[in-house]
Amino acid sequence: MMKNIQYIFKVCLTLMIGGIVISSCRKNLPDERLSIANDSQYTQYLYQPVLGRNTLFANNFQYGNSSRPLDFKIVNMRTFNGEPAPELTTNYPVTVWKTAYDGTEKSIAEIEAKRTTENHPLFEVRPHSGEFLMWAAANSNMVKAQPDSGYVFDVEMSNSGGRKYYQNFRLRPLRERPYEPSNLDPITGQGTSVSVNPTSLNITGMRGQPLNTRDDVQVLFKKAGNGNSITFKFVDTLSNPIDPNKFAATDWANLVHGFNMVKDATKVKYEVAYPIPCSAYPTKYTTLSGDQARVVFRFNRQSFGNVLQQCFLAFNFNIYQKGDWEITFWFKRDKPKFDND
Repeated sequence: MMKNIQYIFKVCLTLMIGGIVISSCRKNLPDERLSIANDSQYTQYLYQPVLGRNTLFANNFQYGNSSRPLDFKIVNMRTFNGEPAPELTTNYPVTVWKTAYDGTEKSIAEIEAKRTTENHPLFEVRPHSGEFLMWAAANSNMVKAQPDSGYVFDVEMSNSGGRKYYQNFRLRPLRERPYEPSNLDPITGQGTSVSVNPTSLNITGMRGQPLNTRDDVQVLFKKAGNGNSITFKFVDTLSNPIDPNKFAATDWANLVHGFNMVKDATKVKYEVAYPIPCSAYPTKYTTLSGDQARVVFRFNRQSFGNVLQQCFLAFNFNIYQKGDWEITFWFKRDKPKFDND
C-alpha cells in the first residue's frame, strides 16, 4: 500500500514540474507572426475612372488566408512609357467629409461645415483595404486621359510577417463628364448628341397621344456660371417657355436638396451644394440607392370618362461640377396637354 502511495506521489510531482516547465517555455516563446498567403490577390488590374468625380473601386481584393491587418501602398507609379508621374504622386487639396451628409441639412453653409480640405495624391490606395480611389480634383489638364495609354503602377502589401508585390496595374482615366446621363464621348469629351432622355414619363400630348421618353422629350444641360445654383426650365416644340406652375402637383419644396427657391413663369431656381447628390446616400431627394438625384414634375387632369390622369415627368441625374446649371426639358414633338378633356 505504501509503495502505491509513493508511486502516485511521484507521478503527481512529475506532472506538476512538467506543467511548470511548459508554462515557463510558453511565456518565453516569441509572439506569433502574421502571415502573407499566396491566395491573397487582386481581382482587377485595369482601372478607368472618370475624371472630375470621386471614384472608389471597392471589392477588388481577396484577402485569402493572409493575416490582418494588412497595409497597402502604391509604388513605382509611372506613365505607360516608364516616365515618372509626379501628377499622381504629389499631394493636392481634395474635399472630404468630416461629418456624414444625410440630406437633412438646412443650408449650403450647414453642408459645407461638414466638409473639409485635406492633401492627398489624386489616385491612392486605401491603406488597409487595398481599394483604389480617384479624387474629383483630378482633371484632364493635369492627368493623362484616354486615348492616351495612361499609367502603370505596382502595389506593396505587407504585415509583420512579410510583404508581397502586385505588379503592372493599369490606370487609364476617361475624360470628364460633368453630368449624367451624359451626351459626351468618354474618350474625346465631345458631344455625340445635343441632349439626353428623361427617365420616365406619363404625359399626353395635345394631339391626344402619350408622349415617349425617346422621341418626344429631350433634356438639355447647360452651365451658365460658376455659382451654386440649379434651374429647371420647360419649353415647347418652338422653344417657347412653359410655365412651371402648370406642373401644379409637384412637391416644389422637396424637389431637390436646395434652398431659397425662386419660381416664375419661365423657370424654377434653387441654391444648391455640389456635387448633386452631395453623397451617395439615400435621401428623399435621390433614387433608392442614393447614387443619383431624382426630380419628379407632376400635374393631374381629367381625361375622357372622368378618369383622373396622374401625369409626371421624372429624371434621375448627377452633376459633378460646381456651377450655375440649367436643365431644360424640351417637348420636341408635341406640347403636354394640361387641360381637362
